Amino acid sequence: MPHADTLTVVHHDDTRTRFKNVRYRLHRDGIRIWTADGEHVVTDILMTEAYRQRAQE
Repeated sequence: MPHADTLTVVHHDDTRTRFKNVRYRLHRDGIRIWTADGEHVVTDILMTEAYRQRAQE
């Protein structure tokens, strides 16, 4: 399951919802997101943007 430091969900009406420090799973009906607050299911997705910071080596 992918991890993202910042996950932005762009909805069909062009609004955006941002989540921080999450795990997520894309599926046919939308996206399932796990945060410290619990589980979120979003079904009206146009696209997602996920970013993860990596430690400098």
